[in-house]
Amino acid sequence: MSDAPQRPAGTTDPAAIGPADSAGTGAGGRPDPGYRRPGEDGTDGRTIAAMGGIALAAVLMILSGLVTFFVGITGIIRGSFFATVPNYTFYYSVRGRGWTDLIIGAIICGAGVCLLLGMMWARVVGVVLAVISGIANFLFLPYYPIWGVIVIALDVFIIWALVAGGRRQPA
Repeated sequence: MSDAPQRPAGTTDPAAIGPADSAGTGAGGRPDPGYRRPGEDGTDGRTIAAMGGIALAAVLMILSGLVTFFVGITGIIRGSFFATVPNYTFYYSVRGRGWTDLIIGAIICGAGVCLLLGMMWARVVGVVLAVISGIANFLFLPYYPIWGVIVIALDVFIIWALVAGGRRQPA
């Protein structure tokens, strides 16, 4: 360790430069105005990490919604782009799948933007839309199995992050 003077975290006062102790005081025992003990401001590491999970879920919702939207446009405009599976239990026409993807993608992208803006109702809507997206991708597994599994895994993460994120732990 170096014996050089250190500036306590969060302070801009040059007079407070000095070794900081665990009580949040700078040189000469003066309190550091930027020091807060864990939990003083109502947050802890778990809460901050949960909020990061919600932000990641929102970004994944936006990206997943955009990709699903454009896949839907492709299915509507050029139906022959997608493979058809004969004798599939859950038969879906290519254009019908395109419209479904277009609508689901637009709604998921919009809910992701609202979630990123901090609207709390978007968490509930996001969970419902992730469930709908997971079911839709399960039904479309024979058409694109690898992409369907990837989107289902992303939907499971989104559901987990939105349900578990931001909960307060009892003190």
